[in-house]
Amino acid sequence: MRKARFRARASWAKILTLALTAASTVVLGFTWLPARASVALPMVALVTVISALEPFYNWRSRWILMEETQYRLQRLRDEMDYFLVTTPTADVRKSDFDGFFRDHQKIWAETSRRWIEYRRLDAAAQSAEIEPDGTREQ
Repeated sequence: MRKARFRARASWAKILTLALTAASTVVLGFTWLPARASVALPMVALVTVISALEPFYNWRSRWILMEETQYRLQRLRDEMDYFLVTTPTADVRKSDFDGFFRDHQKIWAETSRRWIEYRRLDAAAQSAEIEPDGTREQ
């Protein structure tokens, strides 16, 4: 639920940014509008504000990380399945799966490391947020 809500907000932020950017460019091209800069400038300022908010909602990097991890784990599973199908049952040994286990652990270790990096970036961004009274959020 939260993922869908954040994804929708990130999409709306991107769409609104694109629309305001295009609109401000068009407004600047209207020669018949005497105060075109006065109209376009606030639009460009809004683009800056919305662009700053968009990364807060955009968890795209995390979605990609999880999809990549899922792909890599499924591929490893496919390799194990292939090994089991092509190897006679009498020849299958526990030691044959040590390599698969090591690969599995590497995938999770890398995913965990990258996830922690994303969380650190979030924590740094949240600690830098300013409260309405002008103080930094603790």
